[in-house]
Amino acid sequence: MPTAPGVGLTRRLLGEVLRFLAVGGLATAVSLIGFNALVHGTLVHAAPMHDQPLAAYVLVNVLAGAVAYVGMRLWAFGQRETADPMESLVRFFVLGAATMLIPVACLAVSRYVLGLSGALADNISANVIGLGLSTVARFFAFRRYVFLDVTPPVVEPRGA
Repeated sequence: MPTAPGVGLTRRLLGEVLRFLAVGGLATAVSLIGFNALVHGTLVHAAPMHDQPLAAYVLVNVLAGAVAYVGMRLWAFGQRETADPMESLVRFFVLGAATMLIPVACLAVSRYVLGLSGALADNISANVIGLGLSTVARFFAFRRYVFLDVTPPVVEPRGA
């Protein structure tokens, strides 16, 4: 039975979105745990970067970015080829850094404009609002500029 035009493309896009979100979830866990340990401490240690929340956020997100790149290259966008792997890597981190400005800006507004410095406020501003907005931007930026679709799309036959 033939499928409707576009169904294959929709399934492929949905698969990419789900894999992207799974890899992003792992990278987010690295970022969330690292940020809170550095800025708010752990059960056993004080917070070494308590007075430097923006620097801590950037630091842990560089590590989370490495986790994300490996997961996306090998799995989320694994079916997509790269013409130049080094250029792809550079684009990934440049776009990742650019989109990281979104949660950093949200955290800065919360901390320095609204005067909120608690763990809940930091996490809502940076890791819920900021990360949510930057995730959408990253998906489309990575898909368009990093993990290129160089294989020709499968053309489905029209009505039979």
